[in-house]
Parts: sequence; structure tokens; C-alpha cells
Amino acid sequence: MKVLFLLLLFCHVSSSVKHSLMFFLTASYGVPNFPEFVGAAVVDGHLVGYCDINRKTIEPKQEWVKTLLENDPQHLEWYREQCFHIQPNSFKIMYNLKQRFNQSEDVLIFQNMDGCEWDDETGEVNGFNQFGYDGEDFLSFDMTTRTWIAPKQQAVATKLSWEADEAGLKDNEIFLTQICPESLKRYLVHGKSSLLRTERPSVSLLQKTPSSPVSCHASGFYPDRATLIWRKDGEEIHEDVELGEILPNHDGTFQTSADLNVSSVPPEDWRRYDCVFHLSGVEDDIVTKLDKAAIRTNWVSPPEFPVVAVVAVVIGLLLLILFITGLFMWRRNNNDSQ
Repeated sequence: MKVLFLLLLFCHVSSSVKHSLMFFLTASYGVPNFPEFVGAAVVDGHLVGYCDINRKTIEPKQEWVKTLLENDPQHLEWYREQCFHIQPNSFKIMYNLKQRFNQSEDVLIFQNMDGCEWDDETGEVNGFNQFGYDGEDFLSFDMTTRTWIAPKQQAVATKLSWEADEAGLKDNEIFLTQICPESLKRYLVHGKSSLLRTERPSVSLLQKTPSSPVSCHASGFYPDRATLIWRKDGEEIHEDVELGEILPNHDGTFQTSADLNVSSVPPEDWRRYDCVFHLSGVEDDIVTKLDKAAIRTNWVSPPEFPVVAVVAVVIGLLLLILFITGLFMWRRNNNDSQ
């Protein structure tokens, strides 16, 4: 989980129908070339704000976030409190856990990931709050029961202490169910030009050789909440289909592909297949029929060697053999006559 948390600070988190606001806090000791305390805010997988103990400042990573914080000093102060004022408490917990786990390691990492997801179609809100220590799960909050789940025995003491703090439980619940969703909706309004923009891709059929799978390739779409499937007679198929990952392009858009093995598909059945691209937030899908004429390829068939040329080569070889044989016999007879 240690690697997962660090990667999530900078990677995209995809969702098919939901918007998300996530906060990542990492307190560490003994990690080379890494600040002892860092925080990040991520909206729909996009890093929108960052802080670390070395810089002592909140760094907006989007222009709309910078404008929002400039116009709302209270919101900026809330972020300062989250990033810097809770740092001592995080270090206290980390060192207490070191004693509880009876550890002597020089490297310590204590992490927290909390936030919420909001479905803009159903209005459903899902809050989450998770802690990790030393690369493993430590505590997670159960919204239904308002209790902390402790996967390790060493976490039970903290679980019981936090559950006995009724005010802390209430604050946690209010943040996950009210403050976080309201902030997320606010961010979506202010950052809609980038967060809610949609770009449809160009979709192509590609094939390396006539015996290779046909790849349905979609490139240039945004956001990365998209699906690409193959259908037969209008029904999605999974057999003989290999789905590719969603990868970033250099311009901030994304690309993906889905390969269909056509080796067992008779030519007359090709018309029964199509590739469907769906982009979240866009009503119309892009449907591409499986058509030999539409396939793009760099493969060039080897030139056919003319039959006449083959015959000519064979005759030439025979004449050469006859010439060499005749020359050998002439030399032998000439030597015998001497």
C-alpha cells in the first residue's frame, strides 16, 4: 500500500459515472529525497493542490483553483490547517505505532486517504477514510456502522480510542457526508472548463498482417472515463477479445484499444461485428463496423514471382550445368588423348 498511496498522488483514478474528491496525507521519517510531510488534493483524478512541510505553502495546480483560493481566504486557511496544523499529530501517531509494533526500522511511513464520491445522476454520496502504516492497511472507517475497522491487532487500541471520541466520529461523518460533497460540487462548477470538458476520439481499425487481430483504436478522447468493446449482432463479446489499458497522450487526452481475433471468423460474418466507444457524459457512442476496406495496415504483400521468370531461371541453371559438364568432359578427353 505504501507504493499505491505515493503513486495515487500523481496518477489518474478513473470512474465510469462518479466524480471524486480525494485527499492524501503522508507523514514519513527516513525516506531519502522525500519531504517528511506532504499533502495533495485530487479531483476526478487530477491533482489540483499540493503542499509539503519544506515549502510551507499551498500550491494550486490548476488556474481555477488559484482563483478560487484567492477569492476565498477561509477556504485557503482550511487547507493550511489540513496540511500543516495536523502534522504534529500525525508524527505522534507514527512514533506511537513504532513502539506498539516493536519496530527498530529507520524508515517510517504513516498515510491517510479520505474523501468522497458523488454520482451526478443519482446523487448518491460515498465517503471514505483510510489509514495505512508501514506499507499496510491500518484503519478504515465504516460509514454504515460509524466504526473503525482494524485489520491488525496493533490497531485495536487506536480503534477503541477513536470510537470513544463521539465528537471526533461526528466531525468525521459531517466531513465525509456534507463538507466533502459540497466542496466537490463547488470545484466541479469552478473547474468545469477543464474537469467537465469532453472530447470525442478518432476511431480506427488497424491490423499488422492479414492473420493478426484487428485492433479498434480510439485516440484523442477526454476524460479517461471511457469504454471500448467489441459486439457481435449487437451483443458485447469477450471471447477472442483483448482489451488494452487507457493511456495518456502528450496533449493531455487519452487513447485505448481493443483487439479482436478474426482468425476463426468467416469473411461473410465480418459484417456482424462492430466496435463501440462510449465516453462518460456523452450520449452518442461511436460505432465502427468491422470492414476489410476500412482497415489500415502497413503490411505489404510480397511480390509474386512470375512463372516465366521461374522457367527462365531453371533453364539458365540447366544450361549452366550442361556447360560445366561439357567443359569437364572435354578437358578429361583432352588429357586422355595426350
